[in-house]
Amino acid sequence: MSLMRRLERGQAAEEKPARPSLEKKIDTDDLGGKSSGLSTRRGAPPSAAVRSSYMELKTRVQNRLLQELDPAMDLSKLDEVRQTINNLFEQVLVEENIVLTRPERQRLLEAITDEILGLGPLQPLLEDRGVTEIMVNGAEDVYVERSGKIYRAPVKFENDEHVMRIIDRIVAPLGRRVDEASPYVDARLADGSRVNAVIPPISLVGPVLTIRMFSKDPITVEQMIEWGTLSQEAILFLKACVQANMNIIISGGTGSGKTTLLNVLSGFIPGDQRIVTIENAAELQLRQEHVVTLETRPPNIEGKGEITAQQLVVNSLRMRPDRIIVGEIRAGEALDMLQAMNTGHEGSMTTAHANSPRDVLSRIETMTLMAGYDLPIRAIREQISSALDLIVHVDRMRDGTRKVVNLTEVAGMEGEIITLTDLFQFEQTGYDNGRIVGGLRSTGLRPGFMDRIEAAGVQVPPSTFGIGTRPRF
Repeated sequence: MSLMRRLERGQAAEEKPARPSLEKKIDTDDLGGKSSGLSTRRGAPPSAAVRSSYMELKTRVQNRLLQELDPAMDLSKLDEVRQTINNLFEQVLVEENIVLTRPERQRLLEAITDEILGLGPLQPLLEDRGVTEIMVNGAEDVYVERSGKIYRAPVKFENDEHVMRIIDRIVAPLGRRVDEASPYVDARLADGSRVNAVIPPISLVGPVLTIRMFSKDPITVEQMIEWGTLSQEAILFLKACVQANMNIIISGGTGSGKTTLLNVLSGFIPGDQRIVTIENAAELQLRQEHVVTLETRPPNIEGKGEITAQQLVVNSLRMRPDRIIVGEIRAGEALDMLQAMNTGHEGSMTTAHANSPRDVLSRIETMTLMAGYDLPIRAIREQISSALDLIVHVDRMRDGTRKVVNLTEVAGMEGEIITLTDLFQFEQTGYDNGRIVGGLRSTGLRPGFMDRIEAAGVQVPPSTFGIGTRPRF
């Protein structure tokens, strides 16, 4: 996006006439700094006068910068752009006779730079590796998730219009829109982080923005074992299932880590296979070379041009995929996914929201019916039982940690019921200093598809299923 277009969507919308030059000293306690001008009590919220003075100065300096910056500047050269902004910033302060302490000067420069090049007040949170989710409930209320717990963030927006500008800055480059006619949108940031925005009149608290952060460095198998998300034995088993082309569905609640686990499991796919991914907002971080990424598209302002996940699943069958990975099944695409798994596209994977392995089967039944076909329930269940091999259920525990709590085989049909066999289950052994103690252990049962794993030339030691050994935690 050109600098001029970016600025038009940014602070330029609030340009005000520059005031006559005057010497001014400003306090920035509201940004966490120690005051040397308009003081407030240590630890107390900044007064309205202090905040107003700071925002007034920020707006003045920022508007001057926007007037001075070259609209044709290449924003991809971040270091050069930052240096230009820094030089102009110093020049403006001198011309305006604005006196600031060094910490105040640095904080003001960072705030303005974030507004021009980043996402304003959210930029420091986006760069914080400890933050896994950012939640904006209107201009005044910003929350973050750290280690599974929610905390209030020490940042605010100027007003609801400021939040709207940041939302527009996110969705515009993706060809998405959000307005009264279409008051909610799914999008993504450049790093793959998932974004959802909801605005009035749907939201009654002002613009609401939710950003699901992904680690700059993909999470590894070793980290998941270290965090207790999975056991070593479970990882060995899941790796064998992926390499032997088992069809896998990852289930769990919102924020339980389904997509993160899908990323990890996809790393076991051999590099010589062609993978087609289908998502509503592209966020998977596959590291193989031969990956084709497809993304759904919402309807335009005239209600036309929509591309659904169901259409993309159907189209992907013509693209000679070895594996089809659907980021999440939500509706009628579930039927097409099942048919793909049953017609030679083994080794496919997807995720679904559900509260348990049994519940995910009921959800797939419902989603299949949403495809619009009048199919008998038994026929749907036969499709499910023959297509799916393994359900991996993840849960966000009371202490905020994410753990795999079930590895469940879809064993087949008994009468009208799909039979399930738990191969691994999470067993809690205690509670220590607010943390759940326990581990994922084998039930001692071998899956019925072990012959298919062995036929694929993949070896799984008997100790993986606790045969001949005692379970370890």
